[in-house]
Amino acid sequence: MTGAVVEPVALFGHWICPYSVRVEFALAQLGYEYEVIDVPPTAARPKGYVVPQEFLDHSPRHEIPMIREGGRYLADSLPILERLHGARGGATAEAIDVARWVDATLFRPMVGVYYGTDPDRIAAASVALGDALVAVGERLGEREWLVDDAPSMAESAIVPVYVRLDGLRALGFTGPVPESVAAHADRCLDLPGGRAASWDADQQAEFVRRFSTYRERRAGSS
Repeated sequence: MTGAVVEPVALFGHWICPYSVRVEFALAQLGYEYEVIDVPPTAARPKGYVVPQEFLDHSPRHEIPMIREGGRYLADSLPILERLHGARGGATAEAIDVARWVDATLFRPMVGVYYGTDPDRIAAASVALGDALVAVGERLGEREWLVDDAPSMAESAIVPVYVRLDGLRALGFTGPVPESVAAHADRCLDLPGGRAASWDADQQAEFVRRFSTYRERRAGSS
């Protein structure tokens, strides 16, 4: 897709999905008019939930997030971020590269923490996530933002880690969060996009409860 984004944008997603959080952050931060059509990820769908046919028709892998703008559809968080930021700034070649680096470096160990069931693997994921956050601090250096002097696509990419950091702590993350990264997290979450994407106490508790229950069920079936 090229050219201006047609508003309002519809986001098919769910608050518990880190990839959806990215997109909502970008939509709010960039000032788009948008609506969220709630589509829980497969593992979080309540009994009897009916997936919107529109989503099934246009999401290639039936995975969130997906956006609709005008009569066009786009799936997967990084292409969506590139589309949204590309139309309004913050999608330079460097910002795109750093967003991809964030995706490759932080998300696997982050998911390893909360989906982990074996204590040793959770501990290993915790160490890897801590190392990744140290690398974020090194990339930040003395700067306020990951690229240039303003929030960019790179901030949209990393925000889901910051949103669920308290929940990750409760689920076994014990690694370091450098002061520069903690300050960056505070800046991101204080932006309009951060306020739109942040979790309240009930959502944090639901996140921890859901994955604690998942662990208990896995332990009971082994």
